Amino acid sequence: MKINIEFPRKLLEVYNDACKPLCKKLKLPQTAFDILMFLGNNPQYQTARDIVKIRNIKANLISINVEKLVKEGYLRREEIKGDRRKTKLIITEKAHPVIKEGQQLQQGFVDQLFDNTTQEDKKIFIHVIKNMDKNLDDILKGGN
Repeated sequence: MKINIEFPRKLLEVYNDACKPLCKKLKLPQTAFDILMFLGNNPQYQTARDIVKIRNIKANLISINVEKLVKEGYLRREEIKGDRRKTKLIITEKAHPVIKEGQQLQQGFVDQLFDNTTQEDKKIFIHVIKNMDKNLDDILKGGN
């Protein structure tokens, strides 16, 4: 079975195009928007290091865009007790409506991706993705 190697590129391109009007309205670059949405959608991750690791965005881009988000009032920094080298990124009240609007945009994007797909096919797809995720965890732990 061969999967189109261009699928991830097309997915990102279409997603970024879908985000452009909101980013323009907010006067935020795509990377800053992505950081804000990542933090809003994944509260278990709270540091720039987390974003670098999980989202695979270069550290210098994280630094520049976090600074912009702090200056714009969407994020604030908080020292992590016991480790002064680490800083927690906290979403501010100003960011909540932006994140909500971004989540609506993301849900619309996902809904559009699943156009012409039955509910049963969606369930199978989610099931397969969860199995693959578990397999990846096992491989990373040294199994398989």
